[in-house]
Amino acid sequence: MGEKTTRRPALPSPAERARTIARRGGKGVLMPSGENSARIAPLLHHVHPDGAATVLLADEHPLIASAWQAPRGELTAMLEVADPTPVRLREPVRGLLWLTGWLRVLEPEQARAEVVRVAEQRPDSRLLDAGHGASVLRLESASMVLADAEGTASVQPEDFLAASPDPFCLMEDGWLRHLELSHRDVVGLLARHLPERLRGGHIRPLGLDKYGLRLRVESADGDHDVRLAFSRTVTDAEHLGVELRRLVGCPFLAQQRQG
Repeated sequence: MGEKTTRRPALPSPAERARTIARRGGKGVLMPSGENSARIAPLLHHVHPDGAATVLLADEHPLIASAWQAPRGELTAMLEVADPTPVRLREPVRGLLWLTGWLRVLEPEQARAEVVRVAEQRPDSRLLDAGHGASVLRLESASMVLADAEGTASVQPEDFLAASPDPFCLMEDGWLRHLELSHRDVVGLLARHLPERLRGGHIRPLGLDKYGLRLRVESADGDHDVRLAFSRTVTDAEHLGVELRRLVGCPFLAQQRQG
């Protein structure tokens, strides 16, 4: 007889996970290369579906002058986008996306067009500061790297563009916070899916996507992330409710919802 193999749960591709982090926005940090490199918190950052990024910085920021003075008006820089956990955890970041490329300050006419492009995807009152105390910069990404609980992977620009963010990515954090604050009993019921050695830890909701629910178990020997797979891929709230009920252990309620 052959050896028994354990089938790994389905999960989003690296490109899909990268698009999800980019879509949620998270916390951005700009890191220009060079001897005087520093971690800069922009006034606003936005990653476009093609992998390019728009950044707003105050007009007086030293990086603005450095970019204008650089050869061809471009600096090499990296934008780090951190994906925070939906609830307060010991390790508060569940994923990182790094975009490396060439950064330049846009001329006024280009800047206006860029702001309109961002506003169409992500309306934000901070965009009104562009041209009124804030400069618009654009990062043309040459490489993208993703790091999260599923692993570290390089993401090709064409794969990033072809992928879609998870359908629940903008609702996920609110749902998981509600689960943490108002339904600790439900979180406790999910413990039956965990390896026995983890069931005594503090179980916290970590993530949700079309393939399953992710939990973090905080225990004395460290943090452990576990994926609980759905029985099928879900793309709407109704089917998501069915799968969550099944995980909790209410098959009758799940069948009712399917009927």
